[in-house]
Amino acid sequence: MVNLGLQVRLEAKPGKEKELEEFLRAQLPYALGEPATIAWFAVKLNDNTFLIFDAFENESGRKAHIDGAIAAALGEVASQFLAKPPVIEKLTVLAAKLPGSGEVPDSLG
Repeated sequence: MVNLGLQVRLEAKPGKEKELEEFLRAQLPYALGEPATIAWFAVKLNDNTFLIFDAFENESGRKAHIDGAIAAALGEVASQFLAKPPVIEKLTVLAAKLPGSGEVPDSLG
């Protein structure tokens, strides 16, 4: 059951929008390889603003993701692609609809 989330807001440097978009698309195989990451989304909000949203069952899953390959890769390209440091927010999931889901998270039920 999904209980926690992580939201990362990314603002591309002028002229680096396409590179950041391609970088985010390329991270999907790494997200698929993280069994504790229940859901992972890379989203384009506007021409230069992107968002990563992840969902987890517990804190150990979220920590594994934060310590994982995607975060490491982002750290390596941040100065090249980002206009400012990422805005990282830890979230508590109140309700979720995923395949086989649709219940109130354990932490709130």
